[in-house]
Amino acid sequence: MTSDDKPSPTDHQDTAARSRAAADTALLEAFGGVRGMVDTTVPGLVFVLLYTIKRDIHLAAIAALGLTVLLAVARLARKETLKHAFSGVFGVAFGAIFAMMSGDAKNFYLPGMLYTLGLAVAYVLSAIFRYPLIGVLLGPMLKENLSWRTRNPGRFRAYTKATWAWGLILLAKSAILFPLYWWGDATQLGWVKVALGIPPFLLCVYLTWIFLAKAPPPIDVIAELEAEEKAERDRQRTQAATERAADPLLAEWTDQIVSEARGESSDRRPPRLP
Repeated sequence: MTSDDKPSPTDHQDTAARSRAAADTALLEAFGGVRGMVDTTVPGLVFVLLYTIKRDIHLAAIAALGLTVLLAVARLARKETLKHAFSGVFGVAFGAIFAMMSGDAKNFYLPGMLYTLGLAVAYVLSAIFRYPLIGVLLGPMLKENLSWRTRNPGRFRAYTKATWAWGLILLAKSAILFPLYWWGDATQLGWVKVALGIPPFLLCVYLTWIFLAKAPPPIDVIAELEAEEKAERDRQRTQAATERAADPLLAEWTDQIVSEARGESSDRRPPRLP
């Protein structure tokens, strides 16, 4: 490689900037962004607000579920991703069913609390077993897949730190909510759960962004694979050209066949091969 072919510091900076921008976009997409927070927080706020005013479990549950469905329909109309909206619909639906069947408004929040606790445990275990869940989620979105485990130790450490942050913060959230579920009333649990909806999520996203911003850029394994395939095609073409150059008679025969296949007239007869 000549000095002109070597990447300049500006090229490295541009690559790092593009990698950070892609990571930021992937991070917001993976965790739903602002719309995801709205989809998961507002229905719970509607439930606790109506229950606090009316003390009617059925009215509050149906209103929360109806709002969740409307949010999902709005996403569908805008052709946006529905995975976060559907998760909100299922969570609110299960909570509404539990609350109405049991007659206890606190059970509206139980499915979401169990999901949060299970997710926290999954984050912690994945970090312990060296498959940090943040890396598993973001790797395919950043076109690095799992290359960070063996080829990019800096990103491995960043993903591990981010995964620990998510796990511990969600465990702390569960440690606050479950005592209220057992010993508090539905109104207290509802307002605390709403209050703990967005801030812990923003803290997790912020810490993840900080860890990844300081990490090396991701290795684009998709681009590497495409480059390898292109190099293989070039090698095959070069080999074919070399073989034709080494055998002029075969080259003339091949050219004649190609010309006839294209419908080009020629008075020459194909050379006779020995």
